[in-house]
Amino acid sequence: MRKTILATAVACSLIGFFGSLSVFAEGAPTAPAPPATAQDQADVQELVRQLQMLKVNYAQEVRKLRALDMQVQALQARLTGKTSTNPIPAEVASAEATSGAASTANAGSVESSQAASTTQSVQASTSAQTRSVQDVLEQQQNAVFNRKFTFENDVTYNHYDRAELTLNGFLALNSIFLGNIALDRVNSNSLTYDMIGRYAITPRLSANLDIPYVGRSTDYQQGGAGGSAAAIDEHTSTGKGLGDVNFSVNYKILTEAPGRPDTVLTLGVTAPTGRAPYGIKWVNVAANSQYEQFAVPTRQPTGNGLWQATLGSSFVKTMDPAIVFGNVGYIHSFERNFKDIDTDPQISTPGSVRLADVFYFGAGLAFAFNERSSLSMSFSDRINGKDSLRASGGPWTKIIGSQANAATLNFGFTYALNPHTTFVTVLGMGMTPDAPNFTLTFKVPYMF
Repeated sequence: MRKTILATAVACSLIGFFGSLSVFAEGAPTAPAPPATAQDQADVQELVRQLQMLKVNYAQEVRKLRALDMQVQALQARLTGKTSTNPIPAEVASAEATSGAASTANAGSVESSQAASTTQSVQASTSAQTRSVQDVLEQQQNAVFNRKFTFENDVTYNHYDRAELTLNGFLALNSIFLGNIALDRVNSNSLTYDMIGRYAITPRLSANLDIPYVGRSTDYQQGGAGGSAAAIDEHTSTGKGLGDVNFSVNYKILTEAPGRPDTVLTLGVTAPTGRAPYGIKWVNVAANSQYEQFAVPTRQPTGNGLWQATLGSSFVKTMDPAIVFGNVGYIHSFERNFKDIDTDPQISTPGSVRLADVFYFGAGLAFAFNERSSLSMSFSDRINGKDSLRASGGPWTKIIGSQANAATLNFGFTYALNPHTTFVTVLGMGMTPDAPNFTLTFKVPYMF
């Protein structure tokens, strides 16, 4: 009996021992976690927000770095006189790769894709803006330095309309005019086609050759013929042919810097290849030529008839987004002898002609809207004194009414058709009686 009780006690002890082992093996039950508080949730949201802000700031700094790099390349290309293709420098690429490796995997992939797309946009905008700016510079400086050769076709139309009242008589009793009243009107139209070639000898030196072909038609009207205010005589005179050929050399004496403009010096020579206006005969075409006088030229000239030398300078300063430009110059005409300088059909008078010196200046603004187009507006003025004639062996005589002050307000538009061709149109409006009423010019330069 005593053995039986002892065996039972040992068995119960063993069962309790192995039960505790099984419970220990399965793991003792842990105490439940305390519920999250509102402060903990707010802390997590704040950390997430800060992480997102850091990601956005990092992407913005990468974009700014790439944009600044593109601007530096464009400025260096303009200073050296070379066309920029806007490559991404190896230093910037490696720096960005190192920064991307240092960031987390997810943030790095997002920021890299954003920066890459932004860089492509900046590259396209910078290269395109450089093209439109280069077109403006070429048109305002009339020179090409970063393009080996440019062939330009220009067509210019000028319209000139003037009316003058002529009184031939006297005033009686301070109120009554006795005599003839005549109204003279001149309506002139000219069309000029210019073939222009520009060749860049060095990044600072270029040469230009301009060969014009001129066509003119001038309509003369005279009112008051035969003493009748209702009677009008009219006659048209025309002329066409080669104009005066111009050759010039441009030298860039200063390259644009933060405190100075891009400055180009121009020296040109104009040859008298066109038909000179001296010696052209004026004939009486009045309906009743026996009693009336209405003289018009038999033909229109196509040139000045004298050799001329030009010395000028142009200035261009980029002030993003505007481009400020200006020019000033001086034209000297050399005295020349002619076999005939008289307008009378019955008389031939040899003599000399001396044109007054010409001073010109202008200034304006241009805006590059996008990669292809730009708009400009400018003011230009041309001033000269009285010209002189001298018959052989006689004194110099100034020509009355030959002095002029021709001021023009110009509006221009430039559009790049393709990587090699640009379309330019300029509208000029005369602001003084000596300037044409309006001038319309179309230019199509082709860059090789």
